[in-house]
Amino acid sequence: MYARRRRGYFWMMGGCVALFVSAWAVVRLWSMPAAVAMCLVAMVIPPIAAVLANRRGPEDRWWDDPSGDPKSDEWWDELDGKNRH
Repeated sequence: MYARRRRGYFWMMGGCVALFVSAWAVVRLWSMPAAVAMCLVAMVIPPIAAVLANRRGPEDRWWDDPSGDPKSDEWWDELDGKNRH
C-alpha cells in the first residue's frame, strides 16, 4: 500500500514539475496565457498529491487503535480520558 501511494505521489509531482518546465521553456513562446494557466494547474497539484499520499488505507493502523501492549494502551486511555468514571 505504501509503495503504491508513494508511486502516485511521485507521478503527480513529476507532472507538476513537467508542467512548470514546459510552461516557461516552451509554451510561453506561443501563448503567455496558456503558460500561466499551466502554472496555475501545477500550483494546485502539490497539496492534492500530499493529501492523496498521506490518506489512510483500509488496512493501515490508525493512531488510536490498540497497540497490543495492555500497559501502554491503559496508559494512553488514561491520558486521553477514556477510562474516567
